[in-house]
Amino acid sequence: MFLNYIKDFFVKKTLKKSFQNLKNIESVTVVKTIGIVVDAKRFEETELLIKEVIAIGIAPENITTIVYRDQVNKIVAKAYPVFNSGQLNWNGEISSVEVNDFINQNFDLLISYYDVEKAILLKITHSSKAQFKVGFSSIDKSLNHFMIKTDVENYALFVSELFKYLKILNKI
Repeated sequence: MFLNYIKDFFVKKTLKKSFQNLKNIESVTVVKTIGIVVDAKRFEETELLIKEVIAIGIAPENITTIVYRDQVNKIVAKAYPVFNSGQLNWNGEISSVEVNDFINQNFDLLISYYDVEKAILLKITHSSKAQFKVGFSSIDKSLNHFMIKTDVENYALFVSELFKYLKILNKI
């Protein structure tokens, strides 16, 4: 348990150093594909979040979701790929094939649906090849292109604000 805290600390420190090298991306593409990273410890209503995004007009087949859980239960049926911090090694590399496939997909929009900084979630958002990244304002400001200040439980407000500003930015 204690070693996990130390690993988390070192990986976060390494990631924060690499945030200094981030470049602003000038994206002019329209949002068609969306990737969603959800912290299920803080927000368990992943299905409702996805339904809200679909109601805005995004096709369900264009939405890819992965879910973070502290403990992965192999017995429970999973609707989405599930990962935990045990799949992050001391060098900040992720050992999960599903997570690496998610990171390497070229999404038009990545929604980082978590409001507590955990090393593996920060690593996924940072490493993602998404053109436009959106998250909560409580997360490091240099990680996302756009941040929304709201509570994790208020997913409807988050989605409506997100798409309101995407419309203003001519992304939808």
